[in-house]
Amino acid sequence: MDAFIAFFTQWGYLGLLLGSFIAGSVVPLSSEAIVVACVGPLHLNPWWCLLAATIGNVAGGMTCYWMGTLGNMEWIERYAHVKKEKLERAERFIQGRGAWMGFFAFIPVLGSAITVALGYMRSHMPTVLLSMTIGKILRYAAVIWGTIGVASLF
Repeated sequence: MDAFIAFFTQWGYLGLLLGSFIAGSVVPLSSEAIVVACVGPLHLNPWWCLLAATIGNVAGGMTCYWMGTLGNMEWIERYAHVKKEKLERAERFIQGRGAWMGFFAFIPVLGSAITVALGYMRSHMPTVLLSMTIGKILRYAAVIWGTIGVASLF
């Protein structure tokens, strides 16, 4: 994992955006660790880090949404690594709550299943995009300002 973090952080904001995109899509990667490395030891601007991480992660999440709209369960299992049982569980979680459930796309492991399920269910894309963006901004803001707060203690 350290090698991945080192790879992405050497590219600065672009690496953070790319790492966050990958983490938001189908590859299990900790974008939070990249954010902490960028804000902490690299002392990159926290606002630019928030922007880069959010844009990358939302783009990755929307990739999962798009894969869900294809509706091919075999592809979803193969490429999104979301098993039918996890998709069904996410669908039950979303059922009756609508596209605003995209807010919870930041949840580790279940987040990609939620976005795939939202696409699979053909949820209103602009609402999914807005709610997902809000959730991811809040998560990254907490990580960034938590990192700054801890760093100021030392």
